[in-house]
Amino acid sequence: MKRLKVTVEGKSYEVEIEILDEGAAPTASRRVSASSRVDAPLTSAKPKVVAPVASLDGDNIVTSPLGAVVVSIDVNIGDAVAEGQQVVTLEAMKMNTIVSASSSGTVKAVHVKPGDGVEEGQALIEFA
Repeated sequence: MKRLKVTVEGKSYEVEIEILDEGAAPTASRRVSASSRVDAPLTSAKPKVVAPVASLDGDNIVTSPLGAVVVSIDVNIGDAVAEGQQVVTLEAMKMNTIVSASSSGTVKAVHVKPGDGVEEGQALIEFA
């Protein structure tokens, strides 16, 4: 066994290693130990979850199909929207979900903005 000092990102660690000769038969076990551990906290920005809109008028509202983060709003207030047209892009678990209009109409209100966290069933777009 050899003791080595290893520096990773400015932090020094003492490790023990076993050096095997090329011609030697491998041993049944190998041990590597470190005198100190690195427990780097994983931090990620959490999206702001907006309060759901209270009134849901069925076909006049496009709702979120899942809990996610709003990536983009693809329509503006006053836009005429056809049934099946893409209106919002959401992201959950590093996958984008396209949200389409369930009916035709004119955009009356946009209840979220990019970066907002939304819950399943929450109102995203409202039609007149």
